[in-house]
Amino acid sequence: MCRLYGVTRAGFYAWCSRERSERERQNAQLAERIRIVHRDSRGIYGSPRVYQALRKRGCRASENRVARVMRAHGIKARVP
Repeated sequence: MCRLYGVTRAGFYAWCSRERSERERQNAQLAERIRIVHRDSRGIYGSPRVYQALRKRGCRASENRVARVMRAHGIKARVP
């Protein structure tokens, strides 16, 4: 696999053992908040409404970021 990506073996294992970045940790926290809002809405809310609910709760994140995190974690609105 290292040959495929053009990296050294030592570099690959160093990357594997690194801590998660600050942005990844923030996205994980945001995903938990999104799950709570989504669960409270019984799975009906999509990203625009989840974004509005998060803003009311004091969470600062853009609508596009909320949509991206929802997509990455497979959180979708239920369609009737």
